[in-house]
Amino acid sequence: MSNVFIIAEAGVNHNGSFEFAKKLVDKAAEAGADCVKFQTFDPNNLVTKNADKADYQKETTGKNESQLEMLKKLTLDKDEFVELKDYCKKRGIIFLSTPFDVDSVVFLEILGCDRWKIPSGEITNYPYLVKIAKTGKPVIMSTGMSNIEEIRQAMDVLKQNGSGEISLLHCNTQYPTPYEDVNLRAMLTLKEEFGVTVGYSDHTPGIEVPIAAVAMGAQVIEKHFTLDRNMEGPDHKASLEPDELKAMVTSIRNIEKALGSSEKRVSESERGNIAIARKSIVARTTIKKGDILTEENITTKRPGTGISPMLWERVIGTTAVRDFEQDELIEV
Repeated sequence: MSNVFIIAEAGVNHNGSFEFAKKLVDKAAEAGADCVKFQTFDPNNLVTKNADKADYQKETTGKNESQLEMLKKLTLDKDEFVELKDYCKKRGIIFLSTPFDVDSVVFLEILGCDRWKIPSGEITNYPYLVKIAKTGKPVIMSTGMSNIEEIRQAMDVLKQNGSGEISLLHCNTQYPTPYEDVNLRAMLTLKEEFGVTVGYSDHTPGIEVPIAAVAMGAQVIEKHFTLDRNMEGPDHKASLEPDELKAMVTSIRNIEKALGSSEKRVSESERGNIAIARKSIVARTTIKKGDILTEENITTKRPGTGISPMLWERVIGTTAVRDFEQDELIEV
């Protein structure tokens, strides 16, 4: 990836509405994201009927319901995913959806997705990892809630079963993530340990942390966004609104340009400032031809169009080749 791959995570923020899903595609494309990502799952294959909701889901949905009941309201039909993928193509943005069960992997493979996004919760799901790996397609895997050994085991399963190129995203799965729990330097540990492309999947408020991740070397950024943070649903409150998503993308693109190369050189934009900002050896006082040049009669001042002050020792003690007025550039 020559540029940072920015995934605008729509997730389930469509609230089960195909029209909302299309609007999310529109906003991701308008923001300049590379990819808009949804979530594909059969609630009955994902959770048991008595599975509890996460604390943040209870706080954001505020309903006395099971996780299964919540998820059933957040699904799209398979036909809608087909249309959604086509709509993404029309809008010039990559369609991606995270599968949360093996049947969804099969469906998205038939749909023709060209890469996989593995969520943090599936990093220990052996049959799921095998199914994805055997497609041979590239994988982007989030690593929230996991330690190095668990990541290593998941990587081994993927590699041993024919996975395409694997990228790892540092992640914390708390919505929103407290800043003190981000531990962004762990992203660099993933790169050192596994020698793969790394990035960051963000659940903090605002856009500062993903921008910092890019400055530290992230090549993939994933961030939730929504049409309106006040909408009902589990993830809206920890998501960016469209104008914030656009600001994040713009900032990341600016950081990409600013990072440049590791070579320390004079840039074209600053080259013209050399003569303005640097200094030359000039006459401190009036100097007559034949006078000895000393620290009493010469000094250094802008502009830098004359003899460089780095040649000071060579000039000191020489004879003035002509008369010089005060502030005139010295010649030798």
